[in-house]
Amino acid sequence: MNNEINQTQSSADASATVAFIDLAGFSAIADVHGDASALAVLEIFERMVREALCGYEPPIKWIGDEAMLSFPGPETAIQALGSLLQACRKEPRLPLTRAGLNHGPVIRRAGDLFGSTVNIAARIAALASPGQLLATQPIAEAARVKGILVRDLGTVALRSVVGEIPLYEIELAPSADPAWIDPVCKMHAPYASYRRAAPRGPWFCSPGCEEAYRKSPQTYPLPR
Repeated sequence: MNNEINQTQSSADASATVAFIDLAGFSAIADVHGDASALAVLEIFERMVREALCGYEPPIKWIGDEAMLSFPGPETAIQALGSLLQACRKEPRLPLTRAGLNHGPVIRRAGDLFGSTVNIAARIAALASPGQLLATQPIAEAARVKGILVRDLGTVALRSVVGEIPLYEIELAPSADPAWIDPVCKMHAPYASYRRAAPRGPWFCSPGCEEAYRKSPQTYPLPR
């Protein structure tokens, strides 16, 4: 018993950069285009994650379309995710990604990670807009050293987190133009082209997404 306690305590002393990344329009793809289409998109994404992480640690776990990743430090995370996010932006079959990163102490147990650092990374990822990567200060500082564009977004209050957290947007891949993001499936032009809704409405990747938006625009807020 003492050995187990000591092992848990020592694992809590470890630090890691934790990342969550998912596909912003995955649920809508399943709803509008069907489960088979969503599965095909997920398989492409999973393959791209595996390829980008070759030489790094594999994903801690998958939660639906969301991957939880761990890196020894911010610099390694930036290097790996830079390759992944740029590849995803070039892939015409994928909707835009969302990602959140945080660095700090973690508890390692049975191949999984726990603790406040993990919780904050997950909360930050949930705040990200399609095509956006949000991160905490240690990640932002490492990105600035590398000459990567960093935007200070001020502080935010996160659920179940005491105090406000300074938040930053890091541009590891080209920024997405909100005017060309499909509000339904979060695909981004010009990789797929359908049309804009008249006269100055949103752009859609397909008739299916336009019809879904027409029936329930309140379900799909326009990207900003």
